[in-house]
Amino acid sequence: MPDTTPAIEVEHLVKTYAGVTAVNDISFTVGRGEILGFLGPNGAGKSTTMRILTGYLPASSGNVRICGLSVTTQPDEVKRRIGYMPENNPLPEDMRVSEYLYFRGRLKEIARRKLGPRIDEVLELCDLKRVRHKIIGKLSKGFRQRVGVAEAILAEPPVIIMDEPTIGLDPHQILIVRDLIASLRGRMTLIISSHILPEIEMTCDRVLIINGGRVVAQGTPAALRREILGRTTYALEITGDPATLPMLLAVVEPTLRITATAEPDADGFRRVTLTTENTAELGEPLLRALTNGDACRVRSISRANPTLEDVFLAATRRSWDVRSEDLKKN
Repeated sequence: MPDTTPAIEVEHLVKTYAGVTAVNDISFTVGRGEILGFLGPNGAGKSTTMRILTGYLPASSGNVRICGLSVTTQPDEVKRRIGYMPENNPLPEDMRVSEYLYFRGRLKEIARRKLGPRIDEVLELCDLKRVRHKIIGKLSKGFRQRVGVAEAILAEPPVIIMDEPTIGLDPHQILIVRDLIASLRGRMTLIISSHILPEIEMTCDRVLIINGGRVVAQGTPAALRREILGRTTYALEITGDPATLPMLLAVVEPTLRITATAEPDADGFRRVTLTTENTAELGEPLLRALTNGDACRVRSISRANPTLEDVFLAATRRSWDVRSEDLKKN
């Protein structure tokens, strides 16, 4: 029977430093084979949480289990099941890439007969074969990041935690890391922290956003758009009297509202922004209503698709507003 135990279980996690609460009662689970994007502004508690998950830092209170094993009571067993790439990866600058991976592989208890072929495999996966004999201290930032990724996946652990894995990489290198992460889906569980939100959206199955040490949103990007933003936006380029527009819109969808109207351009077309609570596609009904008769002419209708960045900003802003209200009450 397959093991249905979640790869990561976090229950009421708290971490304080000298009276300052960095992580404040966080709870979440990550399923086996799932890729989770872990997001938050600077100082939100992301790196602290990931260090606790790896056993690098002790928690002040709460429970963390990796593959069913407690980080507190079984730290050695937990570390055998985790590959960790910190944001500032402490690589030895005097070792060659292949020497470092061999050294790390032996520390990870990979058998010698398996280690050579596995090093060749991760060098291929991370596009490092051409620099395998180079000294790490002479590598560029991008190559060093990829050495860190190679080390994290070397022992094929069931759980991998990466803190800013694409920082400092050029677009080509980011594509390589993105494809590498996608190839691990279903085989390993990944938590990825990054400020490059388009990468998170394209790579991750689910997103967890924290702010001020608390979870402020979690779910798939599509579900978070509906939950956090709760509206759909359309941009129109039309001619005609804007005063007649509300009656035409009411026929299409009662919740359609005009949120912005620009001045006409040289051709007489003005840009109008609409919002609605209806998530269904309304482009075709809008076109029919607007072109019915001589009320106006339509040059374009487009539906704006909110990005993960829009969701992130709205979720963190909302949490700041809630905290401000709580402080006022107290």
